[in-house]
Amino acid sequence: MKVAITSQNRKSITGHAGKCRKFWIFDIENNEVANKELLELPIEQSFHSSSPFTPHPLDSINVLITGGMGNGLVQRLAAKGIQGIVTSEIDLDQAISALLAGTLKHEADKPHEHHHS
Repeated sequence: MKVAITSQNRKSITGHAGKCRKFWIFDIENNEVANKELLELPIEQSFHSSSPFTPHPLDSINVLITGGMGNGLVQRLAAKGIQGIVTSEIDLDQAISALLAGTLKHEADKPHEHHHS
């Protein structure tokens, strides 16, 4: 299983997944973390700036954990078979541990206001 976590500051779970360009990618094998690496995307590959109809570097993940995302991204992920989880947890390792234990709390998706240019 592959899990991506939004981490614009590279240290903790951050929100606004659509504009995020830095993701920690966790490879999970036998319910344990086998590998963890940082993926940094150019701005044109952020979810907000890229097309949902073209291949994306995060298409191979199974789960996206974030502090916040809009309904459009939730639907975009679901269309590719990716589970989106919005959490108030900010610690990366705590979130992964909770996910593996089945105890990661899924918060209500937080609506956000922004303008598309």
